[in-house]
Amino acid sequence: MSQMNTLARVDADLAAGRIPMARQRLRGLVSSFPSDLAPRRRLAEVYRLYGDAAQAGRWMYLEEDRSAEETAAFEARYASPGARMKALAWRGPESVAATAFAEEQLIALRAACAERLGRPVDWDDPDSYEEEVRFSAPPSEGWTLRGVVMGGGCFVGVVGHVWLWVLGVMSLFE
Repeated sequence: MSQMNTLARVDADLAAGRIPMARQRLRGLVSSFPSDLAPRRRLAEVYRLYGDAAQAGRWMYLEEDRSAEETAAFEARYASPGARMKALAWRGPESVAATAFAEEQLIALRAACAERLGRPVDWDDPDSYEEEVRFSAPPSEGWTLRGVVMGGGCFVGVVGHVWLWVLGVMSLFE
């Protein structure tokens, strides 16, 4: 389906009050045409209907006439440059951006992410701007009374069940 047909369906969905369907179609257009700013702008309009400033800011991030409040909400929700890169769903080099402002935003965001991670990042390689998440076990506090009581209770419960099972098997052979 062409972009014009999809946008016509989006208009029909919005007129009929099918906002979730319009949003889904626009997300598909953004995915199919990541460098086209028109579907992003329309998607921001749909998120304004929901009252979601962060998502509206997300999809207007590359527009010069964006709202400062929506941009701040987007940057607060996606606090790191890597999270913002992922959220923007951009593919390809910055040079294919439709406007000079969009190109500058993309370059600045990629540079901030590369500086934060200490390595080069690429829009076409999401793994390059994924931030490393390290999980560590909580520090061991040693033996506690609560742990000993719980462990002892589990041990007694298991031994009791095994003993009942053994008694049941023995009673079958008597």
